Amino acid sequence: MTEGAVPRFWREIPQRYNLIANKCGNCSKVYFPPREVCPYCRRESMGKMEELNLKGTGKVLTYTIIYTPSEHFIGQVPYPIAIIKLDEGPKLTAQIVDCEVEDVKIGMKVKSTFRKISEDGYIGAIHYGYKFKPIEVKS
Repeated sequence: MTEGAVPRFWREIPQRYNLIANKCGNCSKVYFPPREVCPYCRRESMGKMEELNLKGTGKVLTYTIIYTPSEHFIGQVPYPIAIIKLDEGPKLTAQIVDCEVEDVKIGMKVKSTFRKISEDGYIGAIHYGYKFKPIEVKS
């Protein structure tokens, strides 16, 4: 890759930095990451997919604790990874941050936050993206 191509590559994928989805104008299903055609409606959805900025809030459906991370991981080990169902419907996998591992629970309400994901030592590029943190529930 040419110099400057890596940062440009990451910037040109807006879903890496924002929770941007598509909503089918035919059946109203929401997809993240965005799709060109609704897998449910197929042909009927062509040209009807609308861009949708997701709120970034949802709840933990299930999770696991990672004790042996990849060599590119930046952060404290162990750490939780969860499948999160966003309020708009899509499910995604993300790290849970800003809480103790033992505090992560199924059904816990979370919101997205922008964080450092990894570094590329050879090129020096820092990769950012979304993670999720607990929403403080007031009693």
